[in-house]
Amino acid sequence: MDRLPVEVIGNILSRLRAARDVVIASATCRKWRQACCKHIQTLSFSSKDWPMYRDLTTTRLEILITQTIFQTSGLQALSILMEDVDEFSASTVTAWLLYTRETLRQLHYNVKTMPNVNILEICGRHKLEILDLAHNSISLHLKDCALEFFELIGKGTLKHFKIDDVSVIHLDIGETVEDLETVDISNFTIIWPKFYQMISRSSNLKRLRLWDVMFDDEDEVVDLETIATCFPTLSHLSLSYDVRDGVLHYGLQGSAYLENVAVLELGWTVINDLFSHWVEGLLKRCPNLKKLVIHGIVSEAKSHEECQMLANFTTSMVELMRRYTHVDPYFKYE
Repeated sequence: MDRLPVEVIGNILSRLRAARDVVIASATCRKWRQACCKHIQTLSFSSKDWPMYRDLTTTRLEILITQTIFQTSGLQALSILMEDVDEFSASTVTAWLLYTRETLRQLHYNVKTMPNVNILEICGRHKLEILDLAHNSISLHLKDCALEFFELIGKGTLKHFKIDDVSVIHLDIGETVEDLETVDISNFTIIWPKFYQMISRSSNLKRLRLWDVMFDDEDEVVDLETIATCFPTLSHLSLSYDVRDGVLHYGLQGSAYLENVAVLELGWTVINDLFSHWVEGLLKRCPNLKKLVIHGIVSEAKSHEECQMLANFTTSMVELMRRYTHVDPYFKYE
């Protein structure tokens, strides 16, 4: 066996998979220890492989896994499946991920962490190809990228979904989105009926942000009736005002109220005289509103018409806030 190249020994150890067997085999001689450190690609910690894992305290188990992982230098597949462990420390799990993320292609992990660790955020933008999680919530943030096909296959653990300046031809975040709490879409072109179909079952949605969104159909309208009906627990709503070819994409149709919305953020890219009426219409539909944030873009070289519009808007907002004294207004201009 001593004549085998160290790379071949590393391949043999990788095929063992079970971390316990790898550790025992690597103790054979110096060459096998070297193969374990430099050439092993796969490690698996599973209570099914070795029942003795169940007899270890959580702290001792964390130390054992840490020592084994930190002896490797090019791990590509890591599996940690412990059925009887309540939770691992977030700092320990983060250390495993940071150490392996430059080479890791597959991660299978089913233990809760306290506090929760966003595994996808830590290692998802490196070489990771397969991520299999249980008992863990994840947040997904796509920013400044171009994708032809994006499909999320999961079991309903996605809680936060954010897209910012992304081009994608086919987007599918799956059918099990009941636990989705945040949807944040900005600088993105969407086919509203299809996108709405994806998120409409998210009855626990708390935050919805549609900002600088382009609609594939120029006549498409997102009405408040739909938002109020499908997202009864919504507490934070953010919409940007956009009129294209005379069509306001966020209409005030219907009569349903957004009973739980406490924070309302509204903004414009190009202001006109209808903006203040739109703001008033939204305020009427949020009876329990506590905070109103207005975002605006003001050009440096303002024409007389723009100055007049800003003056009219300011006057309208002063009059409006006199009627809604329970709402705290904030203004943020760029």
